[in-house]
Amino acid sequence: MTRATAVRAVLAVAVLLVSVYISLTMSPRLGLDLQGGTRIVLQARDTATVEADRETTDRTLEVLRQRIDSLGVSEPTLTRSGEDRIIVELPDVQDPRQAAEVIGRTAQLTFHAVEGPAAEEPDAKPSGSDPTADPSPTTDPGSTADPDGLTLSDEQGRALALGPSRLSGAGVEDATAGFDAQGGAGWSVSLEFRKDAGQDWKRLTGEAACHPAGDDRRRVAIVLDEKVISSPQVDPSVGCKVGLPSGATQITGSFSADEARDLALLIKGGALPVPVEIVEQRTVGPTLGAAAIDASARAALIGAAATALFITIVYRLFGALAAVALGAYGVISYAALVALGVTLTLPGLAGFVLAIGMAVDANVLVFERAREECAERPKRSLRSALTTGFTKAWSAVADSNATTLIAAGLLFFLGSGPVKGFGVTLAIGVIASMFSALVIARALTEIAASTRFVSDYRGVNSIARPGAVRTWLVRKDPQLFRKPVRWLVVSVALVAVAVAGIVVRGIDLGVEFTGGRLVEYSTSRPVDVETARDTLAAAGFGDAEVTTAGDGDLSVRTGKLDNDGEHALRTALAEEGGETTKVRDELIGPSLGDELRRNALIALGVAVAVQLAYLAVRFRWTFAVASVGAMVHDVILVVGAFAWLGRPVDGIFLAALLTVIGYSVNDSVVVFDRVRELWGANRRTPLDTIARRAVLQTVPRTVNTGMGALFILAALAVLGGDSLADFALALLIGIVVGTWSSVFTAVPGAIVLERNATTPPPAPGKRKGKGSARGRQGASRRDPLDNGARV
Repeated sequence: MTRATAVRAVLAVAVLLVSVYISLTMSPRLGLDLQGGTRIVLQARDTATVEADRETTDRTLEVLRQRIDSLGVSEPTLTRSGEDRIIVELPDVQDPRQAAEVIGRTAQLTFHAVEGPAAEEPDAKPSGSDPTADPSPTTDPGSTADPDGLTLSDEQGRALALGPSRLSGAGVEDATAGFDAQGGAGWSVSLEFRKDAGQDWKRLTGEAACHPAGDDRRRVAIVLDEKVISSPQVDPSVGCKVGLPSGATQITGSFSADEARDLALLIKGGALPVPVEIVEQRTVGPTLGAAAIDASARAALIGAAATALFITIVYRLFGALAAVALGAYGVISYAALVALGVTLTLPGLAGFVLAIGMAVDANVLVFERAREECAERPKRSLRSALTTGFTKAWSAVADSNATTLIAAGLLFFLGSGPVKGFGVTLAIGVIASMFSALVIARALTEIAASTRFVSDYRGVNSIARPGAVRTWLVRKDPQLFRKPVRWLVVSVALVAVAVAGIVVRGIDLGVEFTGGRLVEYSTSRPVDVETARDTLAAAGFGDAEVTTAGDGDLSVRTGKLDNDGEHALRTALAEEGGETTKVRDELIGPSLGDELRRNALIALGVAVAVQLAYLAVRFRWTFAVASVGAMVHDVILVVGAFAWLGRPVDGIFLAALLTVIGYSVNDSVVVFDRVRELWGANRRTPLDTIARRAVLQTVPRTVNTGMGALFILAALAVLGGDSLADFALALLIGIVVGTWSSVFTAVPGAIVLERNATTPPPAPGKRKGKGSARGRQGASRRDPLDNGARV
């Protein structure tokens, strides 16, 4: 064992031990789509006097935190997103009506002097009226009401003329609900005022005490959002100009326990600095999250086992060692997710599972390069061939993983909600897979290659013998690119079919991009779609779109629908289906839908531009343009396939599409990396010949890597349920067309572009060490598969 191998082995053991410790002692942080709960996104709005900037949004967040903490929700999470958005996550909350009501109310609490009965109708505004409209109060002819006062109905419905606001809710120090069992007063709310506000309250009650008992002017009106919630008489024991001290005030009335608690909560929470609007609301039932975790775990185990079995059959002992490294990858990536506190969402869980299938890519690249070395020089030692395989595969491994990291970064920065989690887990998976392949798998295979048994018995390691696919391709030697334009015509025809699907069938944009509400229900009795439609139409929901979802569940999609409307809709379904449980609920405001749709287009445009820039730096501009052209070809085909199939295009689909972009460029990078190497070593050979040899040499890698991902995706598609079926389907289509386009679109495109290019072929690779001029001259004419070693 060499020193380098020993260092890798020690490093691998240390990382694995730490990862196992973290995995056993720490629990993952599950997103609401996995543990169940409600996620609400609030948009702060400007007012005539206050701008909804970062500072006011932060103050609004703190007020909301006090309100939600008092709701008793277990471990709520509130964070600011951008300048003027607040994300509220409420675990285990399945009915968001109470939370949304408490969050959204501005709680404009004011205290007024009562100036007598009003002569005209009160100013109380109907629901939905403009809250900023100026009131037009009327007062008793015998009173001296202030022109800024109000006319509102008291608890019994009598109109009262109120003076201007003397005190606001901001002066309230604390508010608590209590039950007076001895006095028989029932539920009440006790108030404590801040220092200056306490003096204002004392003056207000002292002035009211100057009027005789029973007079309306001895009352103090407590108004919440322009509604009198209590207008008690000041107790006869309070003298004129004396008033009530701060700690001796109670709001009494016919309160229930819940009403008293809610009132205390709103008063204590105070007024929001700026109004907020719910632009997104998602609710996931606990059974759906548990089912998704269970299905993903089964898919991961079955897919990983199939992948491990496949690479073991293809590469035998070294494949089995790569499978061990694959298991280590799973432990390391999971520990990294837990240690970093990453919230694991449903798309993120899918990304974790998918990365298992993609983690074999680097191992396959190395093993195929080692096979080439053994085929070219049969007498070469197995360890030497393996070392050369790792060295020569490095550039392709680095470039392909870099393109996938670019896609993951775009998902994180331009995605929304759970899609960000997919970007994080994908990025962690890429880094962990490189460590498992270049450190763990390399240490294991180098130790195995150093033993005499593995080195002597070549049938054990399978590296020292060419694979069946490679042998067949070498024997057939197909002339693939003699007429490259024909392949481009086929690609154009496929794109035309996809575009026809987009034009004829249209794209079924999900509620995430159009706005509206999508709710999935589970009923105790089976209800067919037509019956559900008729029932909802009779209940006043004629525009509702009803489809089936999952195992007999119903999916209802509507336009604008508030929480009370959703409750009425669920009640209507319960008349036909019995006990009706909400499995999933998504509400997207129209403004957010427009924004998400715009961001999706920006993400795709940025992906194309960034990949083009990266490839132009790493390769020739012709290779970069051809690769990006193939990538756009893949995107159109995937979108067109979903249009023809009538599948929804939503945020999860966008995550899959950006992953397809990374995978497509990944495949093209591997091919063009080999083209660059072969062309630089033999600059006078025509490019079509170089390209043919490069494709034939990399086809085994492309097939073997694709099979690993296909095993995982097939397991997700079959076992993942509705939540992951479309995601897996998009990636299955993307991998198939990406494999095709990397060979039959990108390579022919590069050949056609090179016909008019003036850039000379790439320079040959530099040799290490010194050598004669004659040796260097001979190196330029050497066969591209000859590594230059001589005895």
